[in-house]
Amino acid sequence: MQIQIGFELVLESGSPTPTAAITEPPSRDGQRILTPCLTLTPQLPLRSYFDSFGNIVWRWTAPTGMLRVHYDAVAEVWPRLDPVYPDLPGTPVDQLPDSVLMYTLPSRYCPSDLARDDAWRIFGEVPDGWVRVQAICDWVHRNIVYAVGSSTGTTSGYEAYQRRQGVCRDFAHIAVMFCRALNIPARYVYGYLPDIDINGPANPDPMDFHAWFEAYLGRAWQTFDARHNRPRSGRVVIARGRDAVDTAILTSYGDSRLTGLTVWAHALPTSGLLSEQEAQL
Repeated sequence: MQIQIGFELVLESGSPTPTAAITEPPSRDGQRILTPCLTLTPQLPLRSYFDSFGNIVWRWTAPTGMLRVHYDAVAEVWPRLDPVYPDLPGTPVDQLPDSVLMYTLPSRYCPSDLARDDAWRIFGEVPDGWVRVQAICDWVHRNIVYAVGSSTGTTSGYEAYQRRQGVCRDFAHIAVMFCRALNIPARYVYGYLPDIDINGPANPDPMDFHAWFEAYLGRAWQTFDARHNRPRSGRVVIARGRDAVDTAILTSYGDSRLTGLTVWAHALPTSGLLSEQEAQL
């Protein structure tokens, strides 16, 4: 299917400010980005590179005053729901690929060492593998209240877990934290999630970027979403990393503030949407 995606952000800077942004989705892993269009107002030099996680990073120096960044593109993704493999086993640590080991360790927003005792107490009796990760999602979905404004950019998954509330980023951090505490490699993902296959009316609130996570099961990365906790279609990945530190939308090295953000993502009318039975094939 084809998804129209994009965003517009507004920065206000008190002086010229070096800035890095991770906001462009790459063409890989089953998605293809078509006709991308980026406009900076005022115009200024911009360059990009791939970071160590394979994310596309833009760099520019924001001028004094206002900078408007507008991005629009079409993303082609598979028209299917997130796959579900309840029989997938976990992978013993001694059999994990070297590149995956980092995702078993604590990180800034996923301090799994602090949650180890609770993780084993809550999930220790659940069989390892897909079933255990799904049990984590079920628990987070039931016990963490989704509340806009309940966390800040410095709130860790452990803090959100203790407060029992957060936003999608916190739901993902908590789930990743629990997975790692149980020696399951897990990584943070953020991107677009359009309202395509939801039950009931569409969310009337303004759209924002969405966060979910991936767990390493059956020798591959599998998609999970503790916030919605059911298979969805139309995901467009922007970035992956250990947590939100590695996937920060903006990093400003100076006197600069984000004063406006608008996000859009919707299926184009020509998209070939499949039935739920077809989408699982």
